Amino acid sequence: MDIKIIIIIVAAIFSAIMIGVAYKINGEDQPKPLWMLFFTEMWERFSFYGMRALLMLYMTKVLLMEDTEANLQYGAYNALVYTMPLLGGWVADKILGYRKSIVLGGLLMALGHLVLALPSNFTFFIGLGFLITGNGFFKPNISSLLGTYYTANDPRKDTGYSIFYMGVNIGAFLGSLLCGYLGQEVSWHLGFGVAGFFMIFGLIVFLLNKHILGDKGFEVDTAWLHTVQFGIKKEYLLYIGVFILVPISVFLVKFHQLTTYFMLPLFIVSIVYVIYLSRQFSKEEKEKLWAAAIMIVLTVMFWGFYEQSGGSLNLMADRNVDFTVGSSKLGSAMVNNSLNPFYIVFLTPILGAFYNYLNKKNKAISIPQKFALSFILVGAGYFMFYMGGMAGKASGMMPFIYFMMAYFIITLGELFISPIGLAMITKLSPMKMFGFMMGVFFLASALGHKLAGWIGTMMAIPEKNANGMDFTPVESLPIYMNGCYNIAIISLAMGVFIFIISRFIQKWMHGVK
Repeated sequence: MDIKIIIIIVAAIFSAIMIGVAYKINGEDQPKPLWMLFFTEMWERFSFYGMRALLMLYMTKVLLMEDTEANLQYGAYNALVYTMPLLGGWVADKILGYRKSIVLGGLLMALGHLVLALPSNFTFFIGLGFLITGNGFFKPNISSLLGTYYTANDPRKDTGYSIFYMGVNIGAFLGSLLCGYLGQEVSWHLGFGVAGFFMIFGLIVFLLNKHILGDKGFEVDTAWLHTVQFGIKKEYLLYIGVFILVPISVFLVKFHQLTTYFMLPLFIVSIVYVIYLSRQFSKEEKEKLWAAAIMIVLTVMFWGFYEQSGGSLNLMADRNVDFTVGSSKLGSAMVNNSLNPFYIVFLTPILGAFYNYLNKKNKAISIPQKFALSFILVGAGYFMFYMGGMAGKASGMMPFIYFMMAYFIITLGELFISPIGLAMITKLSPMKMFGFMMGVFFLASALGHKLAGWIGTMMAIPEKNANGMDFTPVESLPIYMNGCYNIAIISLAMGVFIFIISRFIQKWMHGVK
């Protein structure tokens, strides 16, 4: 049997065991809806990251885009994926509620994957448009719905969101392996199609088990939804409006330059709006919102560094990393995109138990300190990539062990910011602002992804070298290593800076940890 198939089977067994371990360690202490939302999100992320494993390679190998153009379009796509939750969170908060928003988003994402599965390059951007719009209604609202099952200072919340984040990454791990294998080894469109199948499966899980949610997540403005205008219920008009966002998203991805002109202003306006809204709350609630706003701004740089994994590092893995294991060579799409979620699945139960231990000892690490650690670890991870490049300089091929170690360190850094950031929003935001603040958090990710696309162009390999020939691995590796070194230095400096200001931020958090 092919070693790649064996790896996929072993990965599935490993994932099942890790789910059992997480439940055994923390299951009885957590709200029951956590586990239903865990499995819904797991299959949705299977589809999303399964597609992402193929996206950059498909653009450069099939659509024949140059590296610079592919990085910029990839950055624009991801930026829009994380911008749309601002609208989806607001609609859920004010009108539709979390449940219907999640179902709407899931249906649109399923359509997106199925359109990508069609054997036509013409449909590629249409599929991305559906995915962008659907993600905006699915992603922020399933996270916000989970937050309603915890009180503001519930010590279980960090662990609960870490478990939820584990579900995200089990899906990403399995999706990257299976879709990466099918897309790169069998058929690109088969890989996209399998991603769509599991998106539909995740939606079925949610619909069949929604009774577990109790009285949470229902429509917020029922009267508005049932009002008739132009002979049509406003609820249906809302759905029509959402579908109109699909061609708009397609246009913005194809003409990615346009996202540059509105992404940063939109983010600045959103942060100013949060500060404006904070005036209606008490002094303590106001300062908590200010603390959240500061940390949201800091995440922009983090995602700019971290999200090279789906862009420039994806191309580096394909061109400059030796994935030989014994007599077999693993596919770059499988390995590059599955290492990070594999490490998260492995580390999450350990970190969950570690957080519980610190809570019992009253020695919890503050959220700002966790953010600082995330930058320091990401910087260390990129320095490990640089060392791997130096080790493989003669052949132009980085040894696999350096690649694995770098991702391990970067993943540890991610675990100190991403699930913690989700929990932070629900801890520091007034309940009626959960969805909107989650949208602002994802908007910061969007700006970070846009930044990641630009950073990726700094590591783009030109189409031809000075002699008019294709770049060899020996020629391309130093370009990637120079980029990794620069990211390492800046990220380490950011981590030290955040440690310095962490006490100031903590004062505004009024005891929230």
